[in-house]
Amino acid sequence: MLTGLDLSNFKAWERIREMRLARLTGLFGTNSSGKSSILQVLLMLKQTADSPDRQQVLYLGEEKSERSLAVFGTFDDLLFKGAKQRSLDLKLSWRTLEELVVADPEDDDAEPILSGSDIAIATSVGEDAQGRLVVDEMAYEFAGCRFAMRPRPSSDGRTQSKYDLSVESGPFSFKKSQGRPPEGLSPPVKFYGFPDQVRAAYQNAGFLSDLELEFERQMQRTYYLGPLREYPYRDYRWSGTEPMDMGRRGEKVVSALLSAAARGATVGKRRGKRQPLEAKVAWWLKELGLIHDFQVEPINKESNLYRVSVRRSKSSARVLLPDVGFGVSQVLPVIVLCFYVPEGSTILLEQPEIHLHPSVQQGLADVFIDAIQTRGVQIIVESHSEHLLRRLQRRVAEGKFNKDDAALYFCETPNGASTLTGLDLDLFGQVRNWPRDFFGNELEDIAKSIEAGRKRRQKSEA
Repeated sequence: MLTGLDLSNFKAWERIREMRLARLTGLFGTNSSGKSSILQVLLMLKQTADSPDRQQVLYLGEEKSERSLAVFGTFDDLLFKGAKQRSLDLKLSWRTLEELVVADPEDDDAEPILSGSDIAIATSVGEDAQGRLVVDEMAYEFAGCRFAMRPRPSSDGRTQSKYDLSVESGPFSFKKSQGRPPEGLSPPVKFYGFPDQVRAAYQNAGFLSDLELEFERQMQRTYYLGPLREYPYRDYRWSGTEPMDMGRRGEKVVSALLSAAARGATVGKRRGKRQPLEAKVAWWLKELGLIHDFQVEPINKESNLYRVSVRRSKSSARVLLPDVGFGVSQVLPVIVLCFYVPEGSTILLEQPEIHLHPSVQQGLADVFIDAIQTRGVQIIVESHSEHLLRRLQRRVAEGKFNKDDAALYFCETPNGASTLTGLDLDLFGQVRNWPRDFFGNELEDIAKSIEAGRKRRQKSEA
């Protein structure tokens, strides 16, 4: 799971320092306060890791491309407008699912050289004299060591063609291979990969590939669902494919349910029992008070068309998904995603509460807690929902969710640059440092309403 983020010069963010990412990370704040940008930087890293172009330092996305989770335009578009330097700097930390052990390449029976589960990558991306993106620094931190690549100085000051590899801290040193050493190394691959030349130049550098692979694995098990989800359809086509996620707009949710049923996928309950994914989703839809039950069924045996039918209550007739409240189709991809992705995944959600009644927004917090506790997933959610946050506070107060598994933040832009305030959540679910007008000034509205009513009554009685 992701554990930390440092960021400089990205969109509205001049700087984020040591942002802790927990099992449930909540981003709250006003519109255009930078909440979505925190998710977007993670999406940019993911789509770059997924891109087949090894020469592209950052993949900034393309309109109408399925590979693009976010589209940034040009490098200038994603830089903080008041940046003193034209560079994007970031550090991302994560914890691997299994401990990474680096064996001694010269003695298989010796103790491991390095081992651990916590890894971080730091990178700085700028431009060369021709305006092309280049890596000004790339470093991995692992087991107390820092392995860094930096460009050698050049005559024009910006054209990086040769790099040096060094160990900047920790009890480790590289051993050069026999023969004539290269006069500088090739540039990094993308923003995070060591060039193949490194493994040939040093006898004991093979494990660097493991660090790159762990970063790619973390990006592969990071999933995203956007805020604008598809309208429900009367029928859905499924060709037997198994989607990785719900799609950016939840358009693959029915295919996901069908593929999970076809392979007999089950998910766990809090009491240890397991049940089919469809049954789990149906239980949550009923628990949220949206419908009594639902089912996905083929229109006929020869067709690859399916329909989703629901019953609003136990005694009501079965109807198709478009014929019930819009909220069902909007929350369905959220619930399915939480229980469909592999255990230990990271899920990024933007405004999952859109089109949902306040009571359902409250219930979303319980859905997230269930998925976190039974499947070990991590959820990073950007939201405007006071109801979701209040339910989370309640569960902490009840002892049903550990406060240390939550990291809550308030974003705002007081002077044109986004700022991040960590909310201090205590053991009893109370936030000790509520920002002013966190969810608007409700008390002021109540007071103004009472005063206006009093004045109107006085006027009518006069």
